[in-house]
Amino acid sequence: MIDVAREIAVEAGETLLESFGRLTAHEIQRYGRRDVVTSADKGAEALIRRRLSAAFPKHVVLGEEGGRGGSAREVASKGPVWIVDPLDGTVNFVQGIPLFCVSIGYVEDGVPQLGVVHAPALGQTFWGAPGSGAFENDRPIAVSVTPVLEDAILATGFAYDRNRLADDNFDNLVNLGMRSRGLRRMGSAALDLAYVASGRLDGFWELHLKAWDVAAGVALIRAAGGRVTDQRGGEDWLFGGHLVAANGMLHEELRGALAPLKGL
Repeated sequence: MIDVAREIAVEAGETLLESFGRLTAHEIQRYGRRDVVTSADKGAEALIRRRLSAAFPKHVVLGEEGGRGGSAREVASKGPVWIVDPLDGTVNFVQGIPLFCVSIGYVEDGVPQLGVVHAPALGQTFWGAPGSGAFENDRPIAVSVTPVLEDAILATGFAYDRNRLADDNFDNLVNLGMRSRGLRRMGSAALDLAYVASGRLDGFWELHLKAWDVAAGVALIRAAGGRVTDQRGGEDWLFGGHLVAANGMLHEELRGALAPLKGL
């Protein structure tokens, strides 16, 4: 299964690279002030859906761009589910910034079974399964061993409609910007999670996430020896909208440093 997922992710990445830096204005649609979708997103998802459905006809495919026939949680409850983001980091893609990826995760009963995060412009493919290890291209990877927050390099992100949200994450940005060694904001949650799995980042948190943002990356982190929970310390990270990911030593200190949730 993971070999098939890798092949599909790489193929989808090749289609994205055909459009990267070449999009015209009519190929970009805006939703509100900040959210965008492109013809490349839709084309890549159609390819992924077609290939996954052919390989695993009894499995559900849940994607960001395609119709779902119910909430994400409802769709995922119908059986084994592939959770797909064909282009995570769309704004970066539109702006010509190479920090974007294809994210394909496989989940059974709410538990991540495998994940692939492929960053085509960077030449990086992260893949793995809990219990079987995690890899970057063909090299084994593991989470970092940074033990405390003051030595940690962290990453986060922000919702498109953050100006209307009680939990806008900016209080956490200021607090952890002062308490950590450094913060990064790369614009792709799936890639952030893959970088935690590979030890490039020590931790990541974000609010107002969707299942397709995190399914593959969480599988990678757990395969690489890390820990993931929702912000309250529970297991509703897939559909709950908030997530904290780090190596095991750092996780609770990072989670405890975040402001209490107001509306989520």
